[in-house]
Amino acid sequence: MKLETRDARKLAAFLRDPGPVRAVLLYGDDEGLVRERARALTMAVAGTTDDPFRVVELTRDGWNQMAAEFAAISMMGGRRVIGVREVTDSALASVTEALKTRGDALLVLEAPGLGKGKLRSFIEAGSDTAALACYPEEGAALTELIRAMFSEAGVKADGEAVSWLAEATGGDRAVVRNEVTKLTLLAGAGGRVDLDLAREVAGDSAGASGDDALLAATTGKTVLADGHVERAMAEGLAAIALIRMALGHLQKLHLVRLHMAGGESAGDAVRALRPPVFYKNVGAMTQSANLWSAEALLRAIEEARQVEIACKQTGSRPELLVRRFIAGLARQAQARSRVH
Repeated sequence: MKLETRDARKLAAFLRDPGPVRAVLLYGDDEGLVRERARALTMAVAGTTDDPFRVVELTRDGWNQMAAEFAAISMMGGRRVIGVREVTDSALASVTEALKTRGDALLVLEAPGLGKGKLRSFIEAGSDTAALACYPEEGAALTELIRAMFSEAGVKADGEAVSWLAEATGGDRAVVRNEVTKLTLLAGAGGRVDLDLAREVAGDSAGASGDDALLAATTGKTVLADGHVERAMAEGLAAIALIRMALGHLQKLHLVRLHMAGGESAGDAVRALRPPVFYKNVGAMTQSANLWSAEALLRAIEEARQVEIACKQTGSRPELLVRRFIAGLARQAQARSRVH
């Protein structure tokens, strides 16, 4: 069956108790969310994530052990969880073989980036198997998620702080939770997170490195942009999150250009953006706005959308696609700076 992710209550109930379901496929672009939901299912069934008698984790090299592990009985009693990482359509034969056994374990298949194919079709068609999409939250859903995380920790967060975090993290669940956790620990129960605190604490995050990469790219600093991209990805920022950050960055610049067409200076238009641009980035944002025309930004926005689509295709290399796109932005900006 295919689980409906828009029904938050049913989804939460399933993650707390998957019932008689024997296999759950977690797929989509948000690798952090895939991991988070895999952990939730493991805790729901086994009550732990590190008991070797109850929980087994397999990688691609261990697919051939899937059926044997699935059929095994826990020495200490209780239902077992077989977590399988790096899952692709090539795992279909191993999954099918495992489910033919009489084992009562739960098979948790982690497949970030998996597109529509044979494995998803097989899982969605089963009466005792479930497929769950894990895509980055966007817009109002993302800000609501961040507010909920703060609320659960007993911390109040200003609207501007929430909006800034939503943009800086690019919607990647692992990055979002990491930054919110740091802020809630610092603020403490009953504390408050404002925009300045969010920027100060999350300023060295992967999201901030992504911002640096995009600002360097749109001001024509090719080497610096690539270095920041490499750092952001090393810090855990997913390629899909970075391309969505790029899309937001370009859309902001386009909005600035529209205000400039109405007579505002680039600096004033940048400072009027909401949520406000981090004060250290105002200069680079203003320089970018002066380099790019509205038409060029529209073309870049459309290209970013196409890159995002390409990143979701099976067999793609998202990191390479996004890196090439950002390098292309930097080359365009560099050429424009020579003219200016």
